[in-house]
Amino acid sequence: MLQCCPNGARPADVYPAVPMSPRHLARDARAVALLGVQSLHVHPRDRDGQESLDPRVIGTVVDAIRREAPEMEIGVTTARWVEPDPLKRTEIIGQWGRLPRHARPDVASVNVHERGWQRVCAALDAVDIGVELGVWTTGDAVQLKQAGLPRGTVRVLAEVTVTDPDTAVAEAVRILKALGPVPAPVLLHGEEAGAWPVLEYAKRNNLDTRIGFEDTLKGPDGTWLATGNEELVRYALGHDVGGRYERRRNGSRGGLRSSGRWPGSRAEHRR
Repeated sequence: MLQCCPNGARPADVYPAVPMSPRHLARDARAVALLGVQSLHVHPRDRDGQESLDPRVIGTVVDAIRREAPEMEIGVTTARWVEPDPLKRTEIIGQWGRLPRHARPDVASVNVHERGWQRVCAALDAVDIGVELGVWTTGDAVQLKQAGLPRGTVRVLAEVTVTDPDTAVAEAVRILKALGPVPAPVLLHGEEAGAWPVLEYAKRNNLDTRIGFEDTLKGPDGTWLATGNEELVRYALGHDVGGRYERRRNGSRGGLRSSGRWPGSRAEHRR
């Protein structure tokens, strides 16, 4: 499964192509859905461009995306930097449960290293929203292994925060080894210069992964800014992108070397 992460916690003015408004997120969702992406992880913003967990903001964003990509799994964040108080976070999540089904997220990410993470997971499960567990380090992996997966876990996000392209894959291997076998799918991804090497490693090992402007603004060679999330997804799927993909594939150190087909994607398994 290939997930798209179109904006993340990046500043609102980081790059014009990064979608922030509900309309632009919905536009990108439709574009990547047509390429076979089945899951979207978004960081909703209020009218001032600030990340928000407010149910009105969440509902507006999810509803806009659902209208353009009705079959897409829609996930949001519950990160500490958006709301530092875990008790307040659980109260807000309880309000998400009162949103109409079409405006309610399907899943939400919870970082294992954040205080009160198990309480937040329980709050999500109580309102029938799935949990994506964020594991950033080997220490997080060990902690999760000892605690066990909370009820409602949809997948484990192994998030490699090492950005050096020469060591990011080694860090991914360490995290996966510390995590060990888990009774849920593992989605492995990197960030910045480490995003593409980790994505390639995930593909070679038949792991779910993701790509989008949250993880990187650039294509596989690390020089050209991508024109949009759709272009990043095309790179990830091994599609030619205006002739640039073939040049990278044949001559670039960072070029993708995939077959262009994604296990389980709609491009391979039409339904």
